[in-house]
Amino acid sequence: MSAATNAGQVNINSDLGESFGPWVMGNDAEVLKIVKSANVACGFHASDPVVMMDTVKLCVQNGVSIGAHPGFADLQGFGRRVINLTVKELEANIAYQLGALQAIAALHGAKVTHIKPHGMMGNMSAESAEMSEAIARAAKAVDRDLIFLCQANTEQGKAARKHGLRAAEEVFADRTYTDTGHLTPRKEPNSMIKDAAQAVAHVRRMVDEQAIYSTSGKRIPCQVDSICVHGDGPTAIPVSTAVREGLEAAGIRIVTLPELPSLRH
Repeated sequence: MSAATNAGQVNINSDLGESFGPWVMGNDAEVLKIVKSANVACGFHASDPVVMMDTVKLCVQNGVSIGAHPGFADLQGFGRRVINLTVKELEANIAYQLGALQAIAALHGAKVTHIKPHGMMGNMSAESAEMSEAIARAAKAVDRDLIFLCQANTEQGKAARKHGLRAAEEVFADRTYTDTGHLTPRKEPNSMIKDAAQAVAHVRRMVDEQAIYSTSGKRIPCQVDSICVHGDGPTAIPVSTAVREGLEAAGIRIVTLPELPSLRH
């Protein structure tokens, strides 16, 4: 699909519902006033049934499309540690987490419309065709209408299209990129963008030029369907707000993933 079919429109998404019991993570209520799609943690790397239910309710109230955000079973490491699963285990993990969120969404008369792997599962699958295909197969088996929210120019998009899922290509407003087109590892000092003006310029450049730019200045063409902003950290709200306002000031409409012309049935 050509990114040109989404001219003048883009999605903004965020990873949410990542609190657990009495421990609060992020500022979901405020972020959900900014974004149009939410990736809701499904209980393995973060969240619990009540947090999932509260997050889905907030999504419904704000007109935000709901996505599953499955991760490794790693509460202590927040899903950011390497876990090597077999294909069978990965497919089972995806189906289990996706099914849990579908049931929670049904409590509010809502529907899960996309899936986006979290953290290390996301980063590993971005480089692994085998992992990406396992995720795509499991997602399609659960619901063939799901949109796979993919890191741009990675194995995820290839796997989604191979298995007949709609693929939305995602770039990050507050993360930098290496020359390979992958996200700069979080352990690196320049991995995050915390300045609002810098984030806006970064996003506008990617949307306008349909390309990622690495920290060294390398241009890597890509399709930009969705922009991820993070809901945690002291700069999250001002950066996310500035990104949305900067796009709207340029005449770009912010829509849910299912509303993007290239992703409609």
